[in-house]
Amino acid sequence: MRLSYPADVKIIQLPCTGRVDILHLLNAFEDGADGVYVAGCLEGECHYISGNLKARRKVEYVQRILKEIGIEPERMQMYNLSSAQGARFAEIATEMAETIKELGPTPIQKGNAA
Repeated sequence: MRLSYPADVKIIQLPCTGRVDILHLLNAFEDGADGVYVAGCLEGECHYISGNLKARRKVEYVQRILKEIGIEPERMQMYNLSSAQGARFAEIATEMAETIKELGPTPIQKGNAA
């Protein structure tokens, strides 16, 4: 089955979402991303025990930072799904792209973040 999702979605694979760092998420915005989402294992089914729970806390932290600096926290999301949910992954990518399109470009200008 060939999955179809928006061409402007850039996938960065990691062995575990627990490896995502807050700086990676913030740097994505600084580098020009209008939105970022993390797709991790289903809660309670992380291969590395609690990686997806750690990632959720990091995503929530970045959402708070975005809100504090006047940027919509909806631009940063986390989704939990299994590797067997490829179709759902494509749906999420499309939903996230639509959300970002409605929000418009991020006010952070590439390379000019403070």
